[in-house]
Amino acid sequence: MLAAMTSAPHPETWLKPVPGGLYCLPGDFFIDPTRAAARAVITHGHSDHARGDNGAVLATPETLAIMRHRLGERAGSTQQALGYGEAIRVGEVQVRLVPAGHVLGSAQVVLDWKGSRVVVSGDYKRRADPTCAPFEPVPCDVFVTEATFGLPVFRHPPDGEEVDKLLHAVRLYPERCVLVGAYSLGKAQRLLALIRAKGHAAPIYLHGAIAAICQLYEDFGQQFGDVRPWQDATKDELKGRIILAPPGNTADLWARKLPDPVVAMASGWMRVKQRAKQWGVELPLVISDHADWDELRRTMDDVAAPEIWVTHGAEEALIRQARLTGRRARALRLVGLGEEE
Repeated sequence: MLAAMTSAPHPETWLKPVPGGLYCLPGDFFIDPTRAAARAVITHGHSDHARGDNGAVLATPETLAIMRHRLGERAGSTQQALGYGEAIRVGEVQVRLVPAGHVLGSAQVVLDWKGSRVVVSGDYKRRADPTCAPFEPVPCDVFVTEATFGLPVFRHPPDGEEVDKLLHAVRLYPERCVLVGAYSLGKAQRLLALIRAKGHAAPIYLHGAIAAICQLYEDFGQQFGDVRPWQDATKDELKGRIILAPPGNTADLWARKLPDPVVAMASGWMRVKQRAKQWGVELPLVISDHADWDELRRTMDDVAAPEIWVTHGAEEALIRQARLTGRRARALRLVGLGEEE
């Protein structure tokens, strides 16, 4: 690979997991720090990656907008936007952001120093998603990957099949509504786009937390059709309709005001039947914004990195798979990641 052709320093000498996260020594910055840092590069806007109270923050324009919406003044003392494909020098390191395909504005961080290249993926998926730019493989010496669904049992079905199940439930229960738990950033917007792609043009009702993020997406050019705040509708108007809410809100008091809701959940974890049962989910929808087992393996091949570092998730299984295919691999065991799916 790149470093093999030179006397380039091995990435483990200049990119290190420390208590505050993944730290780049020659650039003097953290990537997705888990505690406040003087300088931070942020991969995307989910709260387990984009925390508040950092000093100088570098991210895509979309991620910075999401951080300002969610964190307000805590989004960073100074903020610098870097578009996809643009390069900037931070300390001695060249930093470039390329699409990760996870949510709006999500980016992989490409680090080049003295002939050595590391790509830090953040969270990513390989499925088509009209609400964000698709994952872009970048050849590197070390690929730093997540492994949220890094077990062979996790093979996500086609998204269209899961949306067909949702729309079938809408037709099957015209006197009920279908209440879908979906994370407010990324999952809800992707689900809206998938539903609209099936030709479903009826109004879709949104919890306030999701509506606010949808407005931000629309500011960046997305269109979701007829979406409405659920609280403005009567109980009769909600019959036969889809309502989207954050997962933690599907069992709240407000949900009891809905017309006999069919409780659904859109998550890669819905592959685990026991988890769906524990969460009281009547209609599990296996729709994930993370790469599944086959996609993780494919990505290792696509980036052609001789060494794999795993940040969080099912680390041991993916490390074993990497070693079986002739790669070096290690677990970084970064704490505080992997909380949103």
